[in-house]
Amino acid sequence: MTDTHDQVMNMRAAVRYCNAYGVSTLIHCGDLISPFMLTELAEFGGAVHLIYGNNVGDQHLISQFCGTKFPTINHHGVLGAMEAGGLKIAFTHYPEMARGLAAMDNFDVVCCGHNHRYAVREVGSTLLINPGEMLGAEAQPGFCILETASREVERVEVGRQMVDESA
Repeated sequence: MTDTHDQVMNMRAAVRYCNAYGVSTLIHCGDLISPFMLTELAEFGGAVHLIYGNNVGDQHLISQFCGTKFPTINHHGVLGAMEAGGLKIAFTHYPEMARGLAAMDNFDVVCCGHNHRYAVREVGSTLLINPGEMLGAEAQPGFCILETASREVERVEVGRQMVDESA
């Protein structure tokens, strides 16, 4: 997911959905904004990986709380890399940087955000994913779930009913 921009109810709905469906790892591709959003991310039942976007919020508190107050949240600065489900995954906020990372062919999956536009495509043998915004300003808020074994991507839209259920 990406670009939550302090939308607590959308984040809460997405985390509940991911927990209910057994998602094991959550990657946030930036623009979380405020440290209070970490409380919502910490409700996720697995590991969380987080980077800054261009709207960084309180960098000091966010980086200080990750791994300490919120031990399941891993903060990677501006560029993250990890392995999950046998795949090498990189994540950045910016689509331009993500395209460059994908073109290097060092990762199986590269994720990004920033432009608030959902897109999934192959760049060589790398799957490039922009899950679209969670803010809900320009499009229906949503996030993506990657099935690592098949490399299939499902976009989940956060609708009114999902938000109401998470209240």
